[in-house]
Amino acid sequence: MVTSGWTARWSGLHRASNYAARSRAGRPIKETLNLSDAKSPILQVRDLNIRFGTPDGDVHAVRGIDLEIQPGECLAVVGESGSGKSQTFLAAMGLLASNGRAQGSVRYRGEEILNLPPRKLNQVRGKSMTMIFQDPLTSLTPHMKVGQQLKEVLDVHMNLKGAAAEQRCIDWLERVRIPEARRRMNQYPHELSGGMRQRIMIAMAMLCEPDLLIADEPTTALDVTVQSQVLDIMDELKAETGAAIALITHDMGVVARMADRVQVMEQGAYVETGSVDAIFNAPAHEYTRMLLDAMPRIDQPDKPGQPKPEPYEAIRDKTPVLTARDVKVWYPVTVGGGLFPKTRPLKAVDGVSFDLRPGETLGVVGESGCGKSTLARAVLRLVPASAGQVSWIGKDLLSLPKEKMREAREDLQIVFQDPLASLDPRMTIGASIGEPLLTFRKLMGRAEREREIKAMMERVGLDPNMINRYPHELSGGQNQRVGIARAMILRPKLVICDEAVSALDVSIQAQIIHLLIDLQKEFGLSLIFISHDLSVVREISHRVMVLYLGRVVELADRKAIYEDARHPYTRALISAVPIPDPEIEKSRERIRLTGDLPSPMDSRAPLIFMKSKLIDDETAEQYRPELIEVAPGHWVAEHDPATDEPHGARAV
Repeated sequence: MVTSGWTARWSGLHRASNYAARSRAGRPIKETLNLSDAKSPILQVRDLNIRFGTPDGDVHAVRGIDLEIQPGECLAVVGESGSGKSQTFLAAMGLLASNGRAQGSVRYRGEEILNLPPRKLNQVRGKSMTMIFQDPLTSLTPHMKVGQQLKEVLDVHMNLKGAAAEQRCIDWLERVRIPEARRRMNQYPHELSGGMRQRIMIAMAMLCEPDLLIADEPTTALDVTVQSQVLDIMDELKAETGAAIALITHDMGVVARMADRVQVMEQGAYVETGSVDAIFNAPAHEYTRMLLDAMPRIDQPDKPGQPKPEPYEAIRDKTPVLTARDVKVWYPVTVGGGLFPKTRPLKAVDGVSFDLRPGETLGVVGESGCGKSTLARAVLRLVPASAGQVSWIGKDLLSLPKEKMREAREDLQIVFQDPLASLDPRMTIGASIGEPLLTFRKLMGRAEREREIKAMMERVGLDPNMINRYPHELSGGQNQRVGIARAMILRPKLVICDEAVSALDVSIQAQIIHLLIDLQKEFGLSLIFISHDLSVVREISHRVMVLYLGRVVELADRKAIYEDARHPYTRALISAVPIPDPEIEKSRERIRLTGDLPSPMDSRAPLIFMKSKLIDDETAEQYRPELIEVAPGHWVAEHDPATDEPHGARAV
């Protein structure tokens, strides 16, 4: 699909909206859809084929598929990137890219809607059939306030304006648990968190109480706690309104939690269809079994036959290679206006201490905004630390002169989240992988350097014959391997992986995790593995450090952190992780934290788990909870006993 940004996502709907607006202005639409009240199915697809014209010929993206969605049902369509999941429903919504064409039949309540003119299709889409896109920031209009975008939907599809429209929007924002809904109406999308933007999208999709909600990877980019809230909301709305849900995802844990039926898609065709219990308990197709096997399970670490890290007991007594003490990264933020504005510190990292041993992987988890990535960059001096010490094999990195720090970087590498954004698009992948050799191995000849590059490419699972290809010619998983090869080419002693697998399909994710474990054993690497996916962290880490608003709230080995978590925030994170087993997932109780992550500018925020010490003034100096060793090597931040209970309040 050749699209980009919010215009590509919503322009089809907005263009259709203009037809409806003109009809109200005196240009009646003669053609109307005869929407029958048939009980089933709501959506019926027959022999759908979708092709895209490209300079290299036609790409047959969807190959003669059939599907049905019944009222009140959640149908999950699962498969990896490029399998054709999203294109099926984009075709139904009339939102295919300009180079795409669809053939076959798509019926909404018995009436054909495939390839309808926008003015006729607009009678269904946006009102009776709506879609939540994967990235809410690029799907919302950036220059329009949230309230304007919500009210536009009501104006176009229900001719509802003024105070009535305003109240309906606020009611739906509250229904999807947006705090201070009236104030949010006057904010722009960039002023809201990712979870709040996704809930805005759900509210927008549900404003007209549609029969069918199409959710395209609605939780992929969200923290586990926010993901849990969003899934709860969708489930509740299905129960309350009777809407059917088409859930497009590659996350089998989400499928286990939400779906009634599952259709598995590979290379544009459905390879297996069945009830959620049948798919999970007795998968018939090899591809379905591969998806389930590749999915990390927080309740089943160390699956048989898969590589696993060296036991922590073997490295526990080694001398640390990296020691961080009371590291702080504070940013001055201007507050207030006038002639004498004041500044207050935004405490992105607020006194973090830890050790890292040779051959150890330290998992760093927490929600977006907790300081994970900032801490990693401070350790490598990619952002300036405000205070503290970082000792690397006896050298204080934070006080090293620039020249000495440049020399030290030979042993310190990082793999970023988005491989395409971190690779130079004008350089071949061979040149990108070999660039560190040009910097640190200046005497190495060209032929020798090429041998090193090809050997590393082969080691990370890349065909050496691809050495002269460019990043845009590779898949996401291949580009991530390029980033890993580039980080490993100098045989460093420390590698930081910053959300290095979060954007990958589960099968590619599993391959990268296994690759990192193998490379760690081969090169004796120390790893800092940053992720919001606690299942993946459990699979690769020796110890886990949990951050909340720039502070450590729990630190322990992975067995203790998952089986004997002591801090309420840690327990809530673990509770929110979906388990790819429908029987377990649909019956388990969850520990919920209400509201969104508080602002780090509010000095009260870190004390939401210890309100007994709270001073109710957002600018006051607050008590700092201490880390207490509750068992050998298991550290937990102080908190009130009352917050140990489920459903502890989060909002300050």
